[in-house]
Amino acid sequence: MSLNDELTAFFRAGYPELPAAARAVMERAGRDLAASGRAARARQVGDPAPGFRLPTATGETVGLDTLLSTGPVVLTFYRGAWCPFCNLALRALQQHHAEITARGAHLVAVSPQIPDESLTLAEKHSLAFDVLSDVGSDTAERYGLAFDLTDELAAVYDSFGFDLQRVNGGHPRTLPVPATYVIDRDGTIRWAFIDTDYVARAEPSDILAALDALPSAR
Repeated sequence: MSLNDELTAFFRAGYPELPAAARAVMERAGRDLAASGRAARARQVGDPAPGFRLPTATGETVGLDTLLSTGPVVLTFYRGAWCPFCNLALRALQQHHAEITARGAHLVAVSPQIPDESLTLAEKHSLAFDVLSDVGSDTAERYGLAFDLTDELAAVYDSFGFDLQRVNGGHPRTLPVPATYVIDRDGTIRWAFIDTDYVARAEPSDILAALDALPSAR
């Protein structure tokens, strides 16, 4: 089963159990985000990848320039540990981590969560790659991925007990559109997956194919 088949099956199993009013708000917010053009305005293939220096779950700092000095980078943005679809996607990436590193690439995941939340996530799922904290979503903004929740959707998430005020370090309304980039050693984005539908994520097999197709891999 592909990752997106698993994500779709999970969605279909759980979504009908949500209150009808919450589903209506989520669907309306999803349509509005898709219609906003956010995905089209995000950084795309051929663009230079914006640099960053972000803290890891254990308090170290990781910079894009340092990562690129030794190999290409797979950079994935996720919403947070409260998002079950993000957890499934990160678990799938962990399952393919050895194949990514075998190609000389570095895998890093970025969310607006505080480091303590990232550490809990990494430990829970035994992640061998760095999960970075982009509190305030400045890096997501530079990649064109940051968006603000509507008042309605924020209230729904509060009702679910997600507590984004705490886990996002006082920035509860701003999240990234889930996205994954393959960045070549020269800092150029060579492959991108961007989708405002939070259920859809980059397939690990497509990431591996993109790494194999890099100019530096030939």
